[in-house]
Amino acid sequence: MHEDLIKVSSNTIKKPTGQVFVVYFSSISNNTHRFIQKLNYENLRIPVNMEESVFVDKDYVIFVPTYSGGGEFTQGAVPKQVIKFLNNEKNRSFCRGVIASGNTNFGNTFAIAGPILSKKLNVPLLYQFELLGTSEDVKNVQNILETFWKT
Repeated sequence: MHEDLIKVSSNTIKKPTGQVFVVYFSSISNNTHRFIQKLNYENLRIPVNMEESVFVDKDYVIFVPTYSGGGEFTQGAVPKQVIKFLNNEKNRSFCRGVIASGNTNFGNTFAIAGPILSKKLNVPLLYQFELLGTSEDVKNVQNILETFWKT
């Protein structure tokens, strides 16, 4: 288990309200974007351009790809655009969970942006998937989000 992975107590989890809503970052590779489109939920993309900003006013789960070099190297794992988005207190306050993607070639830092954000925001890490994800990943995430919003 990676040191950034924490257990979030079920009595401290803030359950989302309203309809399923996801916020995500996807680089110009569009891997995360393609995954999000398969989910068919309302969504908001964090811009690649650091000069642009987006704001939320409702509960969401954030999807984040991981950027790091593998091994023990985790610096830069969370994209700068995501950090900028979450540095806005209002944006941060509506985050209810994290789903992360990564590359299993990076060993124990696979999808490490998820545990890092989960720990920082004290929200649950709901799922991790590799790169584009599979059709099974899409079904799993849909089930997780539907259950998370309803219970």
